[in-house]
Amino acid sequence: MLDFNVRGENIEVTESIRDYVEKRIGKIEKYFDQGANPKAHVNLKVYQDRTAKVEVTIPLPYLVLRAEETSPDLYASVDLVTDKLERQIRKYKTKINRKSRETGYKGVEIPQEDEEEASEFDIVRTKQVSLKPMGAEEAILQMDMLGHNFFIYEDADTGSVDIVYRRHDGRYGLIESANE
Repeated sequence: MLDFNVRGENIEVTESIRDYVEKRIGKIEKYFDQGANPKAHVNLKVYQDRTAKVEVTIPLPYLVLRAEETSPDLYASVDLVTDKLERQIRKYKTKINRKSRETGYKGVEIPQEDEEEASEFDIVRTKQVSLKPMGAEEAILQMDMLGHNFFIYEDADTGSVDIVYRRHDGRYGLIESANE
């Protein structure tokens, strides 16, 4: 069952708003395996020009689903985000899951410095990523699906940790780790 963490910025998250978010976004539960208890992080924002932005992030072991939508109506934004998430899941199921990926994943944790030891570089956010064995083309699909400019993955053939990224000219680059 999908677990929700709903936050509001410049808006009070009422019970009716929370119920609507859980009802609409909860429709994607049918795509998850039994026993998987993903957590949906929902952020609702209302701006001064009365537009509403809805951001949803659902981290899964091999994939992070993320969508955001802005419109004049909060409820319409929730509907549009739900549609985007469903499209992402369908795309993932058809393009990525064709190959059996039963080999598991490696978790990588990026440690954060203590605040007392803070240097001139101020780390404001730390994330953990799960590296799934895949090829460069699959990593590019994942990166595009997330809307990011880079993606870290484990190369299925070599086992090395590699990075694909979007170049300024719109093409893609690949950074391979040197195995010595």
